[in-house]
Amino acid sequence: MTNTSNTQPLPAIHPNPAPQSQPLQHLDFTTTAVSPNRKQRTALKWVTSLVTACLVIMVAGVLGIITLVYVQARTDEARQVDAIVVMGAAQFNGRPSPVLQARLDQALALYNSGLAPRIVVTGGQQPGDAFTEAETGYRYLMEQGVPADAILMENEGRSTWKSMQGLPAVLPPSESPEVLVVSDGFHLFRSELMLGELGYDAHSSAAPDSPIRLWSLTEFGYVVREVGGVFVFLPEMLW
Repeated sequence: MTNTSNTQPLPAIHPNPAPQSQPLQHLDFTTTAVSPNRKQRTALKWVTSLVTACLVIMVAGVLGIITLVYVQARTDEARQVDAIVVMGAAQFNGRPSPVLQARLDQALALYNSGLAPRIVVTGGQQPGDAFTEAETGYRYLMEQGVPADAILMENEGRSTWKSMQGLPAVLPPSESPEVLVVSDGFHLFRSELMLGELGYDAHSSAAPDSPIRLWSLTEFGYVVREVGGVFVFLPEMLW
């Protein structure tokens, strides 16, 4: 007979408890508002970028025009044309200033070389003057032996553009389309632009004996002024 008095009871077997499910965290899908400071920083960044781009374009434009002015000043385009156009400069009681005389002498040399049958002198009368720049140029060229019927005058303009605008009245571009403009080198780029706007096929030749010497500080000052003149003239070309 089996002794059961020392038999240990078996431990009770309990099923594993079901894992407790964690509560789902609430997900907020609402858009986070952008702070006013962040908006201001973004706007400031765009404005700064725009201003920087404009400054870069402006500086590049100025440097580009300066380069074109210097290059044109050192490029002699003398050739056979219908007329030579001399840009006016200061005169003193009917006598040309050294700058104007240098321009007239260059025009005279080109005329004597047979490059054109006519010379057009330009320039009006400044306040207090007894003579116009064109009249002074006319008298000087006649003294140098140029026939009167080979000299035309535009004697109303008191600026480069005003003189150019008066040019077609004495030298219609339909009859004399190709011209050679004579002036100081720094003045040639803008002069050619203006003549082209009026319908002329323009070339240029600088006055080599002008007291405004190449590469001088004086020339640089005039070049800087020409940059402003080109920018002022741009609306005339665009509209």
